[in-house]
Order: sequence, then C-alpha cells, then structure tokens
Amino acid sequence: MIALIEGLPPGTLGFRAHSQVTAKDYENVVVPDVEAAFAVNRKLRLLYVTADDFTGFDPGALWDDAKLGMRHFSGWERVALVTDVPWLRGTAIAFRFAIPAQFRLFHGAEIEEATRWVTAA
Repeated sequence: MIALIEGLPPGTLGFRAHSQVTAKDYENVVVPDVEAAFAVNRKLRLLYVTADDFTGFDPGALWDDAKLGMRHFSGWERVALVTDVPWLRGTAIAFRFAIPAQFRLFHGAEIEEATRWVTAA
C-alpha cells in the first residue's frame, strides 16, 4: 500500500510505502498524483519513505515505477529516499547514477532532515 504524505509544499510530492506495494498502488495513488503535479509544475521533488511494516514491491509496481520515472525523466529536481531496508538501500546506491535528479538516501530516523532537504529552496 502507498499513502500520500500530506502537508508538503507545492512542487513536492511525498509517498509512504506500507507492507507490500503493488502495481494497483502505483496506478491508483502514485501515477495520478505525479501526473497531476506535472500538469502544473515543470520540475518536481519527491520524498519516498518506507514505513516500518514495508515488505517489498511486486514486479508490476517496480515496472510502473520505472515507466513513471522515464516518462518524466528530466522533470525530477530532487529525490529523497528514506529507508532502513538493506536491499533497497543497496539498490539505491548501486543505481543512483541513473536517477536524473539530485538524490539523497536517508535512514528512517532522518525523515525530518530528508523533508527539509527535499523541500529546501
């Protein structure tokens, strides 16, 4: 499941991933919110947080994430990933070169710092 993080400034989206994230989560939550935000913003900032109960992504969710990122390849300004999941941290480090934005990886306890960084002018 994915939930929108409320209260972020215009041009910044935040999502919190819970339990198993599915393609339906992307299709029903992430994609519509991202597309609506890009309709009014040339560049977006993204805060992505994994909750303590996060267990992973199904293959369809990973595919939807990749498609969404590529569709707006040059539209990402900053991306903050907040997670303590070892395999996700390792994957983010290994593929950070492919992220077309300023990218920072944060631990779960650093969520406030991540929020400040991703929303800073």
